[in-house]
Formats: sequence, structure tokens, C-alpha cells
Amino acid sequence: MLRITRKNGESVRIAETSLVAGKVVPSAPARRRGPAASWEELTRVAARAWPPVESERLGEWELRAAQGFTRRANSVLPLGDPGRPLDAALEKVRHWYAERGLPAYVQTATGAEGAQELLCAELERRGWVREVTAEVWVAAPAPVADATAEPSGVVLSREADEAWLARYRRKGVSEVALRVLTGGPSVWFATVPGDAGAPPAAIGRCVVDGRWAGFAAVEVDPDRRRQGLATAVMAALARQAMAEGASAAWLQVEQDNVAARAMYARMGFAPHHAYHHYRQPRNGSDSPMESAAPAGSGSS
Repeated sequence: MLRITRKNGESVRIAETSLVAGKVVPSAPARRRGPAASWEELTRVAARAWPPVESERLGEWELRAAQGFTRRANSVLPLGDPGRPLDAALEKVRHWYAERGLPAYVQTATGAEGAQELLCAELERRGWVREVTAEVWVAAPAPVADATAEPSGVVLSREADEAWLARYRRKGVSEVALRVLTGGPSVWFATVPGDAGAPPAAIGRCVVDGRWAGFAAVEVDPDRRRQGLATAVMAALARQAMAEGASAAWLQVEQDNVAARAMYARMGFAPHHAYHHYRQPRNGSDSPMESAAPAGSGSS
């Protein structure tokens, strides 16, 4: 079987034996045009780029856990029917996370398909609390790659080494957290070296997954901000992603991250949809959860 992605982002499957010929004929230069994508496609790509260390299926829902490292890796991804009534599904969710000493979260979206909007309303009606809202932005990768001229002083690596982790805002990264950071189809880490003996001046992370390049963990030394280092990091990662065949880019950014949103807009990114994390009603015994900070200065 072959999976074909149409220009509107819809995926279809056809038998390989039925294919005679095929080619993409864009209506505008594909290198510069922003990508078309469905909410579900982007959500699945984002989930693969930030994978949990443990998961379980509940119908078409996925229960994800990574010992509390970020909400994205410790929340339910509800991409369809859980295979049982909603109240029963949520009871299963609460029990599953309680077994792991974690509060239950459900990741939903708005500005997407109607079923997600309905799920948000049903969760709120049952007392679930929306704690974090962020947005998924998309762009063509070429303007990102062209944002700075080569060479930019950015070093790319397949590993998140000690220097990279020294700049990463979550100090004391555990083995589980490192598995999340290094998970994904094709992961690259970018580093702008700092002064001798000091942490890097800037870092970033990119995951290449088919046509998509996802950016995250773009962080800059507070004393080196407004020097174009974040732009240089993203440009270097975008060039690498395009070399691997990526033709679309995405990232996640919180709504109150004004500086990062302005930078991404200059690179051609635009909002696609918002996503939220709903937390189970508090009972006074839940453990704290690290924030799932999306891409941008001071984010995951």
C-alpha cells in the first residue's frame, strides 16, 4: 500500500499495483508556499516528535506517560472514539495515571475538527480544568533556512550532549527526559558555543518526520538575546531538515510568549490551531507536573 498526501493535507491509501504514474504540480513554488495540513496530521506528527516512554491504547485514544516530564508526554491524545462512554473512558484515564503517581491530563484542540470542540465542552462540564493553552504554527521551511547566511557558527549534532543540556532550561534532565528529547524519527540538536567554560549561547532541537520539520527547545542566554542567535539556530536546523526532504515546518508556542511569536511571524510562520491541556479535578493529592512549554525562548 502507498500513502498519498493530497495538497489539502488529507492522506489516502492506494494499492501500489494501481499506481501508473504520479507527480506533484504545485500552483505556486512549493519552496515558498505555506503547507496545507489537517489538524489530525499535525497532531500525530507533533506526538511522534515528543514521544512518551510508555503508552497504552484506549480505543482510538492514546494514554502517554514519561514520569511527569512535560504535559505533552504525560497526557491523553484523544484522536477518535475511546471505545466506551466518555465517563467510563475518563475513569480509565484517571486510574491509569494514578497508578503511575501522575495527575490525569487530556490534550485537546480548538480551531480543529468539531469533535475536539465538543470534547473540550464535555471536559469542562465535568469539572476538568484547562491549565495550558498553546498554538501550533506552520510555515514553509525555505524562509526559515534563508533567515541567516551560512556559516552561522551553529553546530549540529544527533546527541543532546552535556553542553546542550547545560543551556536547556530544565536542569537535571533525567534519563527518562533524555529519552523524550532524543525520541522521534530524525532528531537534530543545534548549539551556538558560548564563552570558554560557559554553557552554549543558544540551543535548539528539530525533528524531521517525512515532509515535516518540527522545531522546539529554542533557548538563548539572556545576556545574548537580540543578537539573532535564535534565528541562526532555526535557520541551521531548517537547512538540515530540507536536506532530508522536509517541505513543511511546524512549532508550538504559548500564547503569552510575545517575543517568540514575533520572531516566528517574521520567518513566515502563522497559527494553525490551538491546543489545550485539561487537568482532572483536583482532590488535594495530585503531584505537580512540569509545564509543557512549547518552542521558543525558554521553552521545550
